[in-house]
Order: sequence, then C-alpha cells, then structure tokens
Amino acid sequence: MAMLLNDIAWDEQIVPAVPDPAWEAEARRRRGMSAVGDRLVAPLPWLREFCLYATTFQATAMPVRLINFGAMVTSQENACRYCYGVQRAFLKILGYSEDFIDKLEREMHLAELDDAERAFLRFCRSLARSRPRPARAERDALVAAGYSPLAVNEMALMIALFCFYNRIGVLTACPPEKGIEGAAGGVLGRVLRLVSPLLRRVAASRQRGVATADDDAATLAQSPFGRILVPLAGLPGASHFRRALEGAFASPALSREVKGLMFAVVARTLDCSHCEAESRALLDGFGIGADEFETIVATLDAPRLGPGEASLLSWVRDTVHYQTGPVQAHTRAVLAQLPPQAGLEAIGIASLANGTVRLAMLLE
Repeated sequence: MAMLLNDIAWDEQIVPAVPDPAWEAEARRRRGMSAVGDRLVAPLPWLREFCLYATTFQATAMPVRLINFGAMVTSQENACRYCYGVQRAFLKILGYSEDFIDKLEREMHLAELDDAERAFLRFCRSLARSRPRPARAERDALVAAGYSPLAVNEMALMIALFCFYNRIGVLTACPPEKGIEGAAGGVLGRVLRLVSPLLRRVAASRQRGVATADDDAATLAQSPFGRILVPLAGLPGASHFRRALEGAFASPALSREVKGLMFAVVARTLDCSHCEAESRALLDGFGIGADEFETIVATLDAPRLGPGEASLLSWVRDTVHYQTGPVQAHTRAVLAQLPPQAGLEAIGIASLANGTVRLAMLLE
C-alpha cells in the first residue's frame, strides 16, 4: 500500500518563494485562492502556467466526481505530502467523511464506490506507480466498465497532470498548506462545504476564460513530443499540455540538449519506446546523433554538457521512482550547482518528462 499522509518524510523547502503580486492575483482570479506553490514556480512563465492548469483541471469527458478521488490517490501514490494533504482536505470540504477517505487510502474495495469507480482508482495507482506502466488491456478494461474511449484518455491526462504536479511539490519540498488542512475539519470547513458548489462553478468559469482551444491531431503533432499528445485531440487539456512542452523547450534557463536528454532518460527508465523515439528525433536536430545518444542515455555521462547540467541526468532518473527523503536530498545537492532559474527549470523539466512519458501509455 502507498504511504499514508503522516508517514511521508519531508525536507525543508528547497527552492525560494518569489513574490509576484500580479501572478498571485491571477492565480486567485482563476483558481479562487492562492497557494504556497504559486510563489515557488512564479519565475518561470511556462511552468507556473502549467502548474495553475494542473490545479484547476476541469473534466469534459470523464465523470467530474472522479477528479478529487483520482487526485488524492495519485498524490498518495507519488508520496507528495503537499498535494496529498490538500486533496485530503478538499474531500472533507466536499462533504466526504473521514471513514470514506480512510477507505480510499487503505482499503479501496470497502469504500462506497461502484465497480467502474474502483477500476478508475486502480488505473490511477497503476499509472502513477508505472512499475510497469499500464498496458492497452487496462485501457480496454475501463472502456468495458462503461467509460468512453475519450473519457479514458482524459483520465490518463488527469493522472499525468498530477504526476507532474506531485513532482513539483516533492522536488521543491513545498511546505504543506496547514491552514487548509486544519480548516477542513473545523467551522470554516463546514462553511466551505455549503458554498463549495458555487466556488467550483466560479473557478470553472474563470478557467474557461483562459485560451483552451481544442487542438486537432495535426496541431498537436507539431510540438515537441507532440505524437504523445495526439490521443488527446479534442480535449481542452491537449492545448495546455502542448503549450507547456513548447514553452519548456523554448525557455533559455537550461540548454535544449539537456532537456531532451532528461526526457530520454525518463523514457528509458520507464521503457517507453514512443518517448525514446521522440527524444532521439529531437536531439538529432540539436546535433546529438544516434551513437552519442545511446552512449549518454546508457551511461548518464554527457561530456558536451557543463558540470551542472551533466549532473541532471542521474538525478532525473531518480525522479521516476523515488523515496521522498533521498530524492529531496539529491535535488538540493544538484540545484546547488545551478543558478536559481536553471534549478527551477530542472525541476519543471523532470516533472514534465515524468508526466509526458506516463501519458504515452495511450499509444500502447
């Protein structure tokens, strides 16, 4: 079983909070509240925008009721103390009992869920864990349980988003939202339960105000790792994912070469031939041929990179499957070798690569 909330080791905050009043106001406008994490990712536009989308995700094909359940069990599986605590509190605010939440965490088969909902939660845990990544048969089982193929694709998108955001929380050691966690079981929590339907509608309407064009397959395929996004065509989340990938590879804080190699290492670690092929093609365009690519990915040694960037290759492999204490210690040591902007981007790229490679199971 995945770890419970109070069993997760958690280090002191690793990256500094950077006040940005304009961005925090925008986050409050679109989410309905600001969060500790908003200030940690504020310096990088592509990263802060994708983080905000991940925390305001709105389903269009899958049942809305499942989002909070999936977010909590995915965060539990990824041992993100920050996200897990927030999602657990949100379930209380939405009116779910401590007994129901406890069963989701410990004994899912006893929770008041139907068979299709349990199948979804098993899929969340399986894709988050990815030991190995779910195969086509698991997607087919969800369709057989009554979900549409597009709904299953959106489920995979949601899980990939939370795998991304969970790693942002873990790799920054984002401080827990103690105020939200404490309020959820008190008087304020009871008040929020009464107004939560209104708050959700307001947040959804504000998020719809952000450009969310439904990209077609041809548009998605043109972005870095765009072939991975093609199954999402028609879903609003596809355009958000595309813009994140484009923004990540256009950002100058780290070299394009190290970003492509970080994706390649995650792909090799998760045995994803699709993402590895995308990495090869991308890096070939950056001047890294097939032989050099294979040597670097196999040895995690890249003489063409500076010492700070070269250290990211062994580190990013550790972000695929990790224990929070050791990976946070490793993150602190690696970031000490990089300028602050580059260190934050390294966290963003590692997180985005982990989400993207997990999403690629839709191509199996």
